[in-house]
Amino acid sequence: MAAVESGWLRGVLPLAIAAALADGDRHGYALVQELAARGFGTIRGGALYPVLGRLETDGVVEARWEPGEGGPGRKVYRLTEAGRDRLREESISWKQFSDAMDQLLAQSRQAPP
Repeated sequence: MAAVESGWLRGVLPLAIAAALADGDRHGYALVQELAARGFGTIRGGALYPVLGRLETDGVVEARWEPGEGGPGRKVYRLTEAGRDRLREESISWKQFSDAMDQLLAQSRQAPP
């Protein structure tokens, strides 16, 4: 699967992060790995951490520090109940948007050249 276009990624990264955290708590590097495994390509820390910070400010995620095993500690992120509510709402909006885009693209394929 090809990686997501960078312009698209900026728009969907908050939703993608929330969806990844719905499966369980993760630190930043684990989020990067999960999203890469799902076809989002390599997400750099310069893109990931500002979004996580905004999600934390908005109450969508909570962060806690865990001590490192033989190394530095790390921040672990968890989806809050408000974040789960927002994920449900945005999933519905995404489905509506995706359906509309699918219809438009299908129509464009049928249009004469």
